[in-house]
Amino acid sequence: MTADARKFPPGFGRLWSAQTVSSLGDGVIHAALPLLALTLTRDPMALAVVTAAGTLPWLLFGVLGGALVDRWDRRRTMWVADAARAVLLAIPVAAAALDTLSIPLLAAVAFLLGLGGLFFDTAATAYLPDLLGRDPALLERANSRLRGAQTAMSGFAGPPAGSALLALGRAIPLLTDAVSFALSALLVRSLPAAPRPVPQARESLLRQARAGASYVFRDRLLLGLALRPAVGNIAFLAVETVLALFAHDRLGIDTFGFGLLLTAEATGGLLGAAIASFLGRRLGTGTALTCTAAVEGLAILGLAAAPNPYVAGLALAVCGAGMGATMVLGPSLRQAIVPAHLMGRVTSTSRMLAMCAAPFGAFLGGRLATTYDIRTPLYTAAGLLLTMTAVTATMTSNRRVEAALRGTAPTERPGHPESTAPVRAGAPEPPQPTAVSER
Repeated sequence: MTADARKFPPGFGRLWSAQTVSSLGDGVIHAALPLLALTLTRDPMALAVVTAAGTLPWLLFGVLGGALVDRWDRRRTMWVADAARAVLLAIPVAAAALDTLSIPLLAAVAFLLGLGGLFFDTAATAYLPDLLGRDPALLERANSRLRGAQTAMSGFAGPPAGSALLALGRAIPLLTDAVSFALSALLVRSLPAAPRPVPQARESLLRQARAGASYVFRDRLLLGLALRPAVGNIAFLAVETVLALFAHDRLGIDTFGFGLLLTAEATGGLLGAAIASFLGRRLGTGTALTCTAAVEGLAILGLAAAPNPYVAGLALAVCGAGMGATMVLGPSLRQAIVPAHLMGRVTSTSRMLAMCAAPFGAFLGGRLATTYDIRTPLYTAAGLLLTMTAVTATMTSNRRVEAALRGTAPTERPGHPESTAPVRAGAPEPPQPTAVSER
């Protein structure tokens, strides 16, 4: 039976359903939370606090969260995180009903929702390879479906639903998100149990976190996979910061037209996620990743030079397609080659690098637009993306990818406490001493 003919295990359908329902709730709250804050204040800094609060957990606890996920049962971590988020949302629901909502409360809720998301996302990423037997082809197909559903729900269906529900009452979108988390928790609770990675005994959480970060920085392939979203976030946030102004001043696009621009990008993202597996098979995963990164850079270059809204929309759609394919191929490869007992830490380290880079992109975009011209941040972003593509091309080459998948790439790292021998992707992990840490 070929890789393409293999079927997903029954549990994948439940995991896909759980993430789809949860993504719909995320889209609802993504639109509703800023609008709720807007009903309480017009202070831009107060609104920024609510928005920024949701990203802080990744900046503060990203690597430590990954270390905890590597100690805990992944399935339990997922359903407990979503159940906790469902219960948490009861607080602002009650506050909205009693007309006692406040900016500090919304910021606290956003922070705790982000913290729950950190644990859920990291555990889900670590759980999927166990569910699918670390099969690279199945992982690509699975991530394609998960990414497509996430884009459709959080990018298309969720935001307009959040705005519409808010018109029915301030508590309605919050309650809807709570229900989505509860349903997700129930679905995840029914998933088959996966082997629980056991870290080394009596080793401190901080040392285990450092070991996970070291594993990423000492492996050229994993470092290349981590650098792309980090540099990409700098570039894309620089573009996003000025995109509305660019669309209005240079392209003559009104509010409705701007929404269509974003829809074009999301549509491209769906297409990219759908064809990612095909590109990986046709070009090889390493070459496909290099090509999609180059496409993103060239698309942003086309956006900067766009003479009208139609060319701009096409450029954003092409960029979205490159991003969609990259966000399937990169995580799938990481899931196939990283040892199970390190998956949480490697995932969270990579995600934290990307999250930490984002604010620099926002500052860069605003600064360049103020100092020079509204197109300057776009040209700069394109240059960053193309430079990053050239730098990481050899780090994620087909040869390096194939060696890692065969298990022939050396994983021994000087001074690394958790890796002393080559690890073959999909092979059972060597026995580890029993850990004393519990949830």
